[in-house]
Amino acid sequence: MLQTSSRLLRLLSLLQSRPFWRGRELAARMDVTERTVRRDIDRLRSLGYPVDASAGMAGGYQLAAGSNLPPLLLEDDEALAVSLGLRLATAGTVQGMEEAALRAFAKLEQVMPARLRTRVRNLHAAVLPIGPDGPGVPYDRLAALAQACRALQRLEFDYADQEGRASVRQVEPHALVSTEARWYLLAWDLGRGDWRTFRVDRIAGLPRGGERFLPRKVPGGDAAVFVSRAISVQPYALKARIVLHAPLARMRERIPPSVGHLSACDAGSCVLETGAQRPDVLGFHLAMLGVDFSVLEPVELREHMRAMARRLRRAGAGEPRAPEPRSHRS
Repeated sequence: MLQTSSRLLRLLSLLQSRPFWRGRELAARMDVTERTVRRDIDRLRSLGYPVDASAGMAGGYQLAAGSNLPPLLLEDDEALAVSLGLRLATAGTVQGMEEAALRAFAKLEQVMPARLRTRVRNLHAAVLPIGPDGPGVPYDRLAALAQACRALQRLEFDYADQEGRASVRQVEPHALVSTEARWYLLAWDLGRGDWRTFRVDRIAGLPRGGERFLPRKVPGGDAAVFVSRAISVQPYALKARIVLHAPLARMRERIPPSVGHLSACDAGSCVLETGAQRPDVLGFHLAMLGVDFSVLEPVELREHMRAMARRLRRAGAGEPRAPEPRSHRS
């Protein structure tokens, strides 16, 4: 049986690992009686850990939020994940987090056992971030948007579209979605009466909070998928659906969500929904994927691909280009 101090650490680790535990589950995990669990819960409370308890058949224990952040007990893989996240945060698209991330990592490394510290340093030596490709986003702006999404609080903010046109938007924020280089806010636009996707870096200053609202159902039920379609298909004049004759997992390695939305057809093929301003631009990128594909729509893209195929066949066969007909003056 574990000694009291070790048992308290084990109990705290279990309470942090999931939101709710029944007393008998904790007793079984720790190989003690439920009475011992109750005494240990009281000891944790005396040390300042806010543990809530509920009685009855559905009763149990959960670690509540307190006035101070309690020490976190991490497994080895959890510590590796946190350290890597802190490392990437120093070169991410969220401005204002770099110094805090470095301080947090220094604290984490200080208390790591030697075996884990070596693994972390090897991992960091292999991961060399080169900085964000897209515009940075102030941390306080991102935090305010995240809080409004969680609290279901209406917002008003100044926004500039891709043409630089300024407007004041009143929205009901539902989700924040990040891509490789940018952050997007998915919200119901009260002025437009429809869903809109806003680039967070184009929001000026801090948003202004308003009253609470009832959440709406995101079309399709998936905010990330909605944003992916909104930024990769909707802004473009040419909207296309293409069957790629390659497995979905393979194509996801080649095509990020910011470029197009992928969905599976069967084990060996998937559908790409994407867009472009002109068919020749999209045709070039499709040809560079290196897989067979079939254009479902639009007709303009199919016609362009047929013309491209004729040119490529002539080039491959070494056929000279047919001369342009000469005009005759009378």
